[in-house]
Amino acid sequence: MRRALLILAALFAALVGYLLFWPTGLTPEEWRPSPAPPLTGAYAKNDALAGVKAVALSLVGPESIAIDKDGRIHTGLADGSIVRLAADGTHIERLASTGGRPLGVEFDALGRLVIADAERGLLRLEGTVLSVLAAEHEGKRFRFADDLAIADDGTIYFTDVSLRFGLDDYIMDFLDHRPTGRLFAWREGGKLEVVADRLYFANGVALAPDGSYALVAETSSYRVTRIWLHGERRGQREVFVDNLPGFPDNITWSSTRRAFWIALGAPRDATLDALAPFPFLRNVIARLPPQLRPKPRRHVFALAFDEQGKIIANLQHENIAAYAPLASVLESGGMLWLGSLEHAGVGRIAAPALATP
Repeated sequence: MRRALLILAALFAALVGYLLFWPTGLTPEEWRPSPAPPLTGAYAKNDALAGVKAVALSLVGPESIAIDKDGRIHTGLADGSIVRLAADGTHIERLASTGGRPLGVEFDALGRLVIADAERGLLRLEGTVLSVLAAEHEGKRFRFADDLAIADDGTIYFTDVSLRFGLDDYIMDFLDHRPTGRLFAWREGGKLEVVADRLYFANGVALAPDGSYALVAETSSYRVTRIWLHGERRGQREVFVDNLPGFPDNITWSSTRRAFWIALGAPRDATLDALAPFPFLRNVIARLPPQLRPKPRRHVFALAFDEQGKIIANLQHENIAAYAPLASVLESGGMLWLGSLEHAGVGRIAAPALATP
């Protein structure tokens, strides 16, 4: 009995030592988020997304959606495939494989599909020919290319989430909470420049309709930042929407609604917010097995904001069967097309009615 107790004590001491002192590679930043906004008023809970139907259920993880001039749907999948669907979501065609994890997708003016791939960088698909536009900056490979937006002059703006962590360990970037994300501009001929750095988990990106600014989702800080690209304010940044009720992912502009759709993958986690001021405890969480870390709830948000950052549409759904986690919302042809990093199938639902003047 004595020996058994000694063994248990030694195992307990080893476990405590591991949780308290084992190296994690993190150097967490202390921060104090504002209290999460209540789900009332502009963010009032509802089931407006309960009617989402998923098409092409054999497709896993269609994170971002692009629609060509013929109304066909294009997306990238968890297995690296780039696929095309008919406008009604049928007739799946596999166009290429990136060999990585395609995330953001958008067509340029010449009908070529540009892809932000988490593992391979910025890519372009012309027909079935895939080429790499940018895989590194100053000799260092991108860790986590995420989303992109293309200006009228062909400039491609894209985000790299983190200098330190990739898609497979993105939770570590949340726990670290350091501003190592960047917004890049790629110009024809291969010129690459950093437009903005020191971003927190630089995720979705969208351009103003006149191209004067870019919006970037800073996912781990629950906000969207506006970065001015042209004019007297070029290089300046400001908060566009702050203290969101969840984790913002992709952003898309709706010319029909004259608004930006922002997908929130999941609501904020009270435990993560409570741990934000305590870097030591966040290191302890990082040492836990993934099964014991806080889990996102199956509660999704599709929010539309006008150009002044005022919310004009609030669609939600909290349910085990929700189309979650939600990664993107694209409005086209009277429909909202939804993408997810993990869910099977492309989601779709009728777009809400436009507000009358």
